[in-house]
Amino acid sequence: MTSSDESLEQLTAALVECRACPRLVVWREQVAEKKRAAFAAEEYWGRPVAGFGDPDAGVVIVGLAPAAHGANRTGRMFTGDRSGEWLYRALYDAGFANQPESISRDDGLELVDAWVTAPVRCAPPANKPTPEERTNCAHWFDAELALLRRATVFVCLGRYGYHALWRYLGDTGAELPRPRPKFGHGAEIGLEDGSKVLLSFHPSQQNTFTGKLTRDMFDSVFSRARALSEGRRRGP
Repeated sequence: MTSSDESLEQLTAALVECRACPRLVVWREQVAEKKRAAFAAEEYWGRPVAGFGDPDAGVVIVGLAPAAHGANRTGRMFTGDRSGEWLYRALYDAGFANQPESISRDDGLELVDAWVTAPVRCAPPANKPTPEERTNCAHWFDAELALLRRATVFVCLGRYGYHALWRYLGDTGAELPRPRPKFGHGAEIGLEDGSKVLLSFHPSQQNTFTGKLTRDMFDSVFSRARALSEGRRRGP
């Protein structure tokens, strides 16, 4: 185990005990107790959810928050819901995952050169954390990204993930374009240090069911992330 692995494990151990946001604590635990009928026999996670993947990742995928009956149930980011079906299939097709689906924490899924995370770690009611809750959670996001020392490509799924990443990069002293480039699917932003920020619509059902986000649109983002990451690893 590397020091980075150990630090991420220590961060996770502290994160899952967090109760800083009373509204989110009540909601996540209420959902875990009442459950959805389809998952009535399962034991819900019902706690904050840590990031998941390869500690040496060159690519970091940034979402929004755990889904009430997805990651809040399974305990792993983007696992057990429709958004996760889209994400992990795309990661598999692009060569970042050893299998195309993610259904539970012990399903054998492994990521290579990719890490999946979110700025908010507890499932929020209506999938809408308050500004205060977002602020409360920011230090977990910051600490995790700081430990992913090889990350050079950031894929933001949705506008909030993009804004959260931009705030983090600015706080760490990165030289950023001003004003912040407008969010748009397929946009690519280059930073002074050579890092890249790729933007995608979130694979939520409101985007995928309506056709706002198609498979080809989504896959193209991860194909580009793969090319960029491999290029950096082959470089000097």
